[in-house]
Amino acid sequence: MRHVFLGASAGTLLLVAAVAVVWPPVLWSLVAIVPLIIRGVADMLQTRQAVRRNFPLIGHGRYLLEQIRPEINQYFVESNHDGRPFSRNDRSVVYQRAKGDLDTLPFGTQRDVYSVGYEWINHSLAPAEPDHACSRVLVGNAACAQPYAASIFNVSAMSYGSLSKNAILALNAGARAGSFAHNTGEGGISPHHLEPGGDLIWQIGTGYFGCRTPEGRFDLEAYAQRATLPAVKMIEVKLSQGAKPGHGGILPAAKLTPELVAIRGVEPGRDVVSPPAHTAFCSPIGLLQELQQLR
Repeated sequence: MRHVFLGASAGTLLLVAAVAVVWPPVLWSLVAIVPLIIRGVADMLQTRQAVRRNFPLIGHGRYLLEQIRPEINQYFVESNHDGRPFSRNDRSVVYQRAKGDLDTLPFGTQRDVYSVGYEWINHSLAPAEPDHACSRVLVGNAACAQPYAASIFNVSAMSYGSLSKNAILALNAGARAGSFAHNTGEGGISPHHLEPGGDLIWQIGTGYFGCRTPEGRFDLEAYAQRATLPAVKMIEVKLSQGAKPGHGGILPAAKLTPELVAIRGVEPGRDVVSPPAHTAFCSPIGLLQELQQLR
């Protein structure tokens, strides 16, 4: 293709020169032609991308299609119930409920009800009244000073810093409105978790953010101050990095703001490392003893 490009470039220039003899304004076309030829020559000379080197100019089309592939797939390929992790129908319900619009469609379905794995609920001739108690689970026993009736649907863990202030405020306000709990993630309890007034699950990971000593070990006094906040309904001990089992995590110093330093109780200007394992315990029995101490 490189030879084709060189031949086409030379032929185009010769054609323009020949036409210019009888019609000089055609020379204005060189304003577009010359930059394209220069771009193609640069593609041939570069060594980082084989597609561009072997297919000057037209190789850019491959990268353009890669960039717009998600949009093409979404608008022209996927059906309303395809797509992962959420289909277009699922997203539409979220948008409609957020705007207060009608979120139900009468009659019919777009799904193949005869496909393998399709599930449904049959109507009953003698329907029973729903037991609302089944929608909540009591967490805590006699050894717990503050058992909590947790909803079966809650906001999963995502730390402030990974999510923005407005995202945390919105999630916690939703938890309060829906009477369910909001998991803080291992990044600690921020003021934005507390402002809306929703119930919190304080997640404590290997970095002990919000309850750590300057050396990064567990600080019982700092823990007690945060654990007794009225909004904190449950404590969750995160045993390891879910996305990186057996490995620790790192928060680069460049991402540390003064606010994050205060919330997480870390030293500014240095990378913050979450170890691969807890330092407060090292065995299943140690974990049980640590849980008893947390209570």
